[in-house]
Parts: sequence; C-alpha cells; structure tokens
Amino acid sequence: MKKWLGLLFVLILIVGGCSQEESVKVNDDVSKDNPSGDLAPLSKKTKVVIAEDGSASGAGFYIANEKGYFDDYNIEVEFATFANSDDMLPALASGEVDIAGGISSAAFFNAIAQGIDVKIVADKGHNVKGKSYFTFVIGADKEDEIKDYSDLKGKRIAVSGEHGVDDYIYQLMLEHAGLAKDDVEFVLMPDFGTMLAAIENGSIDAALNIEPLITQGVSQGIHVRFGDATDFAPEAQIAMVLGSPQFMNDEQDVSLRFMAAYLKGVRDYNDAFKKGEGKDEIIDIMTQYTALKDAAVWEDVFVTGLDPNGEMFIGDIRDQYELYKKNGAIRGEFNFDEAIDTSVTEKAVEIIGDYEE
Repeated sequence: MKKWLGLLFVLILIVGGCSQEESVKVNDDVSKDNPSGDLAPLSKKTKVVIAEDGSASGAGFYIANEKGYFDDYNIEVEFATFANSDDMLPALASGEVDIAGGISSAAFFNAIAQGIDVKIVADKGHNVKGKSYFTFVIGADKEDEIKDYSDLKGKRIAVSGEHGVDDYIYQLMLEHAGLAKDDVEFVLMPDFGTMLAAIENGSIDAALNIEPLITQGVSQGIHVRFGDATDFAPEAQIAMVLGSPQFMNDEQDVSLRFMAAYLKGVRDYNDAFKKGEGKDEIIDIMTQYTALKDAAVWEDVFVTGLDPNGEMFIGDIRDQYELYKKNGAIRGEFNFDEAIDTSVTEKAVEIIGDYEE
C-alpha cells in the first residue's frame, strides 16, 4: 500500500507540474520582422469583446483598432454596450466579455467582494495635473463671490453620485477647504448635462462636472472652471481597465497581445495631446467613436489622462475603498491582492518598451 501511495504521490507531482507549466506558457517570442515589430501574430484570428460605451477614456481601444495594432496580432475586436455596470460585471466575470472599463464605487467593490470575479489590470482614466477632465465648476456669475474652496460654505454643490469616485473627489475637496459636510448643501444630480442648466438658472452654485461639458459650458458663459481637482486629489484613479479572469489567466497569448496593442493606442493618444504629434488623425478617430463630434472642441477640452505604461494609482484605489467602508457602504471584504493583477500589462511594457515622455 505504501508503495502505491508513493507512486500516486509522484504521479500527482508530475501531472501538477505539467499543468502549471502549461498554464503559464506564453508565446512571447519577439522579432522586428513580425507585422507588429515585436510579438508574432496569433496563429488564427481571435475575437476579443470589449464592453465600451463610447467614453473618451476608451481612446486606447479606438486608436489601436483604427491604426491596425490589433490586426497586427491577428486580433479582431468587437465593442459591446451594456445599459449599466450591474449587467456588465457578471458578463465580464463569466467570460461573455473579455475587457471592460470600470469606475471605482462601493457597488463595484461590493460586487467583487460578493463573488463577481474580475481583474483590475490597467489605467483607463485619471486627471492630468492642472488640466483635470473631471473637476469643479462654478456659475460664471459667482466668480467674484467664490474665489477659494472655503468660499463654498453655504453653497449648493451638485455631484452625480454617492459612494463612488465622484463622491470621493467631493469629500476630498471639502477636507481641503476645511469644510464639514453640513457646511454645504449636497445636491445629487446624476446627469452631467442637467448640471449646466441648473447652474444657469441658479438652482445650484457649483458642480463636479466632466469634459466636454466643462468646455462647452465655459464657451457658452454658463460656468467657469474652479481651481483643479488635482489641487486636492492629485492621484485620483477614476477609471480602470478590467479583464475577465479567463481572458487574463487562461488566454495569455491573446491578452498579452491585446494589452500591447492597447498601450500602443494609448501612446499615440499621449503623443497627440501631450506632444502635438499626429493630433489631427487622433482627433478624427475620437470623433468617430465618442459623442464629441466637433473636432474644434477637441482642441480645447482637457482630455482624460491615460498612462502610456498602463500604470494605476493603486494606493488611491485603496483610499477610495477605505472611504466607502468608513461611510458604511461596503459589504464584505475586498481582496486587493486577488483583484488587482497588472502582470500582463507589465509584461506588455517589457516587450514594447517604456514610453518616452
């Protein structure tokens, strides 16, 4: 009996070792002769489904698709839309969707804590210092009255949601201003467009709004930018690229190439809006995929920050979670070590090289 148990133990080790080796084996041979200039294309065309609603933060996906970066790896992308994130997250966890964009919120953390298995893999939106695309505005008629954050005391401020990144930035602003929650009137206003009308008719004094509505409101004389969100939230992680566990773990040949293509698109975006290189072409792509169709407005908006190496402010994601937990909005424990997995992103950067600022 002992002899057979010993043989069985050895067999288990051999099989387990083979399985582990197969699960992490990735075809990552690099050659400049490949269409991509780095990784060889997949042996057969492979579809990757992306849940994306035409938001500007999806720029990396759109640009990579239009410029053929996915094609170079024999990847075909399909964009899928969902009515809300409540529907999108289960589809991502089940593998119906491979990649999606996610915004930090208590509901997001709770879904994962309660068994919806998705991976947080890369940056998909942050504010650029001094040029925040998601920041506060005040009525144009309030400029002489509201000159500092502390002047917001007693004012009505519209925010699009509670227990989410909007609420997080709002609360950081209050702390920066030395104001308590009761010192201002919080106005829940889910629609950003409605904020413009509310400021114009005087029913609110300030709002946490988003581009391109900020630029449009400024051009129409409705509101003005008020400071910049990076004054008090310099590393707010607003949106993240999410991956299904199957796609990130079991299909690494595909996910590695996908991420390399995505980052190439993000780098073209940075080249355009930070360096002015190829800007007309990138703006044309953005007008095709997003709701902002006016190329001239793209010249004026403060664009979404997208890290060219996909790096996130992971410490800030933790800070957001802790705030939601402190406010009683978290149910269950969120395992950061399991949920955040940047290994494929880091490997893609190793292959395509670091971005040169």
